[in-house]
Amino acid sequence: MKFTKMHGSGNSYIHINCFEEQVENPAALAVRMSDKNFGVGADGIILIKPSGKVIDGSGARADCFMEIYNADGSQAEMCGNGIRCVAKFMYDNRLVSGTVINVDTLSGVKRISLTVGDGVCTAAEVNMGRPILEAADIPCTLVKTGAVLDHKLDVCGRTLGVTCVSMGNPHCIVVVDDPWSFPVEVIGPALERHPAFPARVNVSFISLPSTGGIKVRTWERGSGETLACGTGNCASLVAATLLGLCGGEADTFPAGGKLHIRWDRDSDEVCMTGPAEAIFSGEWSI
Repeated sequence: MKFTKMHGSGNSYIHINCFEEQVENPAALAVRMSDKNFGVGADGIILIKPSGKVIDGSGARADCFMEIYNADGSQAEMCGNGIRCVAKFMYDNRLVSGTVINVDTLSGVKRISLTVGDGVCTAAEVNMGRPILEAADIPCTLVKTGAVLDHKLDVCGRTLGVTCVSMGNPHCIVVVDDPWSFPVEVIGPALERHPAFPARVNVSFISLPSTGGIKVRTWERGSGETLACGTGNCASLVAATLLGLCGGEADTFPAGGKLHIRWDRDSDEVCMTGPAEAIFSGEWSI
């Protein structure tokens, strides 16, 4: 089976072209291939499949469907870094011809505008859609109704202020003095599986330095700490805006690079711009 390992800001996934390949048990395959010692090594796998989803009144259809499995075999609804790589894969392999691509996901169809140079995609802007703030829809049980903003939660002997956002998948944002010195490896998994999050949750620890931008360190549901999380960076920008810490647009700085996030308050849509790179292609013996 052919595959291509790709990354967006260090968040790496193994992409499989299911226009040509057939995957029988994707959850088990994700566990085997993601293992850094006995597999390829990645944060998960992404299956690129045909889609029949009609996206507008003209009858136009999505260009493909993105199916995501984390390194532990659990399925994810959406991946902001992965979807840029899907768009690059589709363009670079001539599965589409235009520089605007519509990718179907479990959290809806996302529109992606490509930056192209020398015949290949180098970066992309993704319309991530509207952030979900109602607690029950995230899902989160910390409050009965309304948004979860700087809600005090006791975890591992610490009292944390958590703000919750869904970008098609659930996120919990915690403002700290310095994400890089914070015990993410302890607090991250404790929050991921906290009873207040019935579907588990992605956790981002953020700070806003005086030099500008937002530092973001993310513990991803089902994958552990990753170098970047696209939906996590989007949720972080939304949370920082709601808390009055920024004005709705900023560069974000995960460990793997830089993203630019913009929350258009008129349309209530979040757009993310960042790189997409292919690392290598190979064949996996089934």
